[in-house]
Amino acid sequence: MTATAPRLRTTASRSLTRLLLVTVALLGALFAGAVPASAHAALTGSDPKEGAVVATAPAQVALTFSEGVALDANSIRVLDPTGKRSDTAELVNLCSGDVVKYGVRLRTGIPNGTYTVAWQAISADSHPVSGAFTFSIGAPSATTAVVPTQAVGGGLVGALYGIARYAAYGGFVLLTGGAAFVLACWRRGATVGPVQRVVVGGWLTMTAATLAMLLLRTPYTGSGKLSDAFDLNGLRAVLETKPGAALISRLLLLGAAALFVSVLFGAYAKREDEAEKKDLTFGLAIGGAVVAAGLAATWALAEHASTGLQPGIAMPVDVLHLLAVATWLGGLVTLLVVLYRSPRIERAAVLRFSRIAFWSVAVLAATGVYQSWRQVGTWSALVDTVYGQLLLVKVGLVAVLVGTASVSRRWTARLSEHTAPEADAALVVEERASEPEPVTVPDDGKDAKRAAQLARQQAALSTAREKRIRDADPERTGLRRTVLAEAGIAVVLLAVTTVLTSTEPARTQEAVDKAKAGSQVAVADRPVDIRLPFDTGGQNGKGTVELTLDPGRTGSNDLRVSLEDPAGKPKDAPEVKVSFTLAAKSVGPLPVVPDRVTAGQWKASGVQIPMAGDWQISVTVRTSEIDETTVDKNVKIG
Repeated sequence: MTATAPRLRTTASRSLTRLLLVTVALLGALFAGAVPASAHAALTGSDPKEGAVVATAPAQVALTFSEGVALDANSIRVLDPTGKRSDTAELVNLCSGDVVKYGVRLRTGIPNGTYTVAWQAISADSHPVSGAFTFSIGAPSATTAVVPTQAVGGGLVGALYGIARYAAYGGFVLLTGGAAFVLACWRRGATVGPVQRVVVGGWLTMTAATLAMLLLRTPYTGSGKLSDAFDLNGLRAVLETKPGAALISRLLLLGAAALFVSVLFGAYAKREDEAEKKDLTFGLAIGGAVVAAGLAATWALAEHASTGLQPGIAMPVDVLHLLAVATWLGGLVTLLVVLYRSPRIERAAVLRFSRIAFWSVAVLAATGVYQSWRQVGTWSALVDTVYGQLLLVKVGLVAVLVGTASVSRRWTARLSEHTAPEADAALVVEERASEPEPVTVPDDGKDAKRAAQLARQQAALSTAREKRIRDADPERTGLRRTVLAEAGIAVVLLAVTTVLTSTEPARTQEAVDKAKAGSQVAVADRPVDIRLPFDTGGQNGKGTVELTLDPGRTGSNDLRVSLEDPAGKPKDAPEVKVSFTLAAKSVGPLPVVPDRVTAGQWKASGVQIPMAGDWQISVTVRTSEIDETTVDKNVKIG
C-alpha cells in the first residue's frame, strides 16, 4: 500500500480552531447588538392600580402597555383569595389612539378580599412578557392564589430559543459576509475549501436555527414545556402570527440561498473565461443581494423595527444595518480563515475588503445613531437608565474596535505581493523539490513503524512549506495579529451586548417611570415606608428621616417618624412636623404633629387619609431655634 502523510494540526491551525469557536459563539450575540435591543412591552398602568384598596368591586380590570401586544382570552386572569378565577375570560379591547389598553370583565357578586391579577402577552417585537400584581376589595386579606414563579420566555426553553436566535444571526453573518467577500474581494476564493466551508456552514447554521425557533415558538410564548415543541396545534397557531410568518419566509429564502451557494461554488468556481465570469459575478451579486436583503427583512418586519416610532423608516434602516454588519463581520471571519489556512490571497483582495469594511462601518454608524435615538430618546436617558449606561459602554468598545481595525488597515497597506500566485508557485516548486516522494511499503504489516515514521517526516515538511508561504510577507503576520486583537475586543463587546439585549430600552423605561410619576406605590397589605436625607444648614444639621404610615391606605393610619445622624445613630430634634397634601384635589396640607416617644422617635395615631390619590408627604425638622428644613416625597395611597 502507499503510505502518505496525514494532515496534522499545526499550532496556527489549533489557534484558528479556537478563534473560530469563539467567533461563532460571539457573532450571534454581537450581531444582536447591531439590531434594536429586545424592547419588550412594559405594563405602564392598571385599573385598579397595583396595591389599591377599592370600596366596591370594579366592573373590569384594565391593563395599559407601553407598546402593542397580542393577547387572548386567557392572557389576563383575575384570581380571588382562594385562587379561583373571578373574571369572565372575555378580553375587552380598550385601545384608543396611541394608548394600548386591554381588560377583562369581572363576575358579579365577588366577595371582598385581595385579588391577584396575572397577565401574559406577546410584545409587538415578538418577545413574550408577563407579570402579576394584587389589589383589594373592601379590605386586604390573605390569599392562596398561585402564579407562575418563572417568567414566560425563561427556563430551559427560553435559553434554547435564545441560543437558536443568536445562532441564526451568526449564520446570516457567515453566509452573507463570506459570499460578499468572494464576489467583491477575491473571486478565486470560490475554489478555496476553507472559504466554502465558512459560507456553507453559515447556511447550515441559519437553517437549523430557524427550524429550531419555529418548533420552540409554542413553548417559548406559552407553557414553557419543551415537550410542547412538537404540538401540531401550537405550530399551526404560530404560523398564523407575524413571527411565525417571518420564520417560514426565512426558510423559503434559505432555499433560494442554497441555489445561490451551489452556483457560487459550482458553475462559477469552474468558469475560467474572464468575460463570462465577470457577467456571472454581476448576476450572482444582484441575486445574492436580493436574497440577503430578504433574509434581513425577516428580522426587521417581525421585531421591534416594525413597531414604535417611524416604522416606515426604521425597517429599511434596520435592513441596511444588518447587511452592513454581516458584510463587515462575515468578511472579517472569512479573511481570518484565509490568512491562516490559505496563504495565497493577493494583497489587492485584502485591500478591497479593507475598503468595503470601511464603508460598512460608515453605514453602521449612520444607522446605529438613528436606532439609538429610537431606543433612548433623550440625552438624560443615556446616564439615568441602565440601558443608556450599557449603550455608552458599548459605544466605547466599538470605538476601540474601530481603532484596532484602523491599525489593520495600515498593515494591509504595507502588504507586499510576495505571495502572489507566481511567487507561490515558485516557492511550492522549490519546497517540493526537496520533499521525498510518498513511500510504498508491502502490505504485510512488517514495515508499519517505518511507514509511520516516513509519514511524519512528510507531514513536517508539508507543514514547514505552508508556514514558509504564509510568512513570506512579514506584514501578513502583523495583519493576522491585529485582526486577532479585533476578535479579542469583540469578546468583551459580546458580554456587554448580551446584557444590553435583555435590558429594557431607555425610552420604554422612561415611559414607565413617567406613568408612575415617580411615586411610591402603597401596597395594601403592608405599610408605606419612606426614607429621606435632610440638612437644616446648622451645626450637626445633617441626618436622615424615616417615616412609616401603617396600613398605608385611606382611613385611619398610624404614623411613626424617626431621625438618624450620618453615623446611623438616633438623632433628637426640638421639633418634627408632618403634613399631607393632595394637590390634584386641592386637599391640604393636612398637618400632623407627632408625639415624641424617645430620643429620635415620634408617633401619631389616627392619622386620617380622606381619599385615594398621589399624596405629598412633607416632613419638617427643626434642629435649633433657627435651623429648619422640609423634605417631601410623593406616595400613592389607596
